[in-house]
Amino acid sequence: MKRLGVRRLGVAIAAAAASTVTALGPGDVHATESGASLYVPGFRGPLAGIVPPPGFYFESDFYSYSGRLSASRQTQIGGAVLANVKVEARVGFVTPTWVTPIEILGGNLGFALLLPFGEPRVSAGALIAAPRLGRALGVKLRDSAFLFGDPVLTSFVGWHAGNFHWQVGGSVNIPSGTYREGQLANLSFNRWIGDISAAATWLDPNIGLDISGAVGFEINGKNDDTDYKSGNAVHVDLAVSQYLSKEFSIGALFSHYQQITGDSGAGATLGPYKGRTTAVGGTVSYTFNVGTTPVSTRLKVLREISVDNRPQGTIALVTVAFPVGVVPPAAPPPEPVPGARVAKR
Repeated sequence: MKRLGVRRLGVAIAAAAASTVTALGPGDVHATESGASLYVPGFRGPLAGIVPPPGFYFESDFYSYSGRLSASRQTQIGGAVLANVKVEARVGFVTPTWVTPIEILGGNLGFALLLPFGEPRVSAGALIAAPRLGRALGVKLRDSAFLFGDPVLTSFVGWHAGNFHWQVGGSVNIPSGTYREGQLANLSFNRWIGDISAAATWLDPNIGLDISGAVGFEINGKNDDTDYKSGNAVHVDLAVSQYLSKEFSIGALFSHYQQITGDSGAGATLGPYKGRTTAVGGTVSYTFNVGTTPVSTRLKVLREISVDNRPQGTIALVTVAFPVGVVPPAAPPPEPVPGARVAKR
């Protein structure tokens, strides 16, 4: 295969890497209260371990989810116990990222702020119980609205050693007050959530092969409005992708999320209700220049193939990321021509 080389991939990879350091956001239906998780399968993918050079970056994501819970299973959303549930979400995320020149143990320190907005839709074929809502049992319910979600603040540190790149970081979901008590559709969790993660990438520029993985531990707080304490969870992502040129790559994705402690509190009427989901899919990326600015675009599609206590559906993510005011690394000086005379000063 034609050698791609780090210099030829250059800032294109840096732009793409900017979209891997902010991999958490209000998710689809996977675990905890309302089945909503800070972790989103597929957000961590190729280049997950790479922190780009110091500078400012901007990322925009469009997230789409459509899933359905088996009619024989019940779930709890917005204080109500429901059956035959269908969930859809069309959500946008904007994420400014700052990779600072500050070094910690030789790695660059960075920060990111994720801001979600969009329209979740929830429908249920039957209302089983609604002790807090005062609604009639047995009726069909449907709810949708354009909403803003909780901001998510992330900090991370990344290192590099040859073809190996890795980072550690933490994210916190900050309750914003946009939660709609008693409603089915929400983008706000109305609880504090922390997530500690680590990611690594092995990228061989000679053959353009990228093998990336990430692991994380999600720590959930309590929703005081519903008296619901969500359990904690672990998540794992794996991605293998191949650069066919310095602009284009394709790859495969694997994601797994599993709740390891049960839900609790007076509002958890279904008991521990531990959730689990496994998703597999694929990704394609393309990088192009707008003037001198490299713009990285990526499409990810994943299908949930195995779930417990959760809807099963399809996830799609479209990402656009680019540096803002980042100066590309300087080209190497030309090699001296054999036999050429060097002018003396």
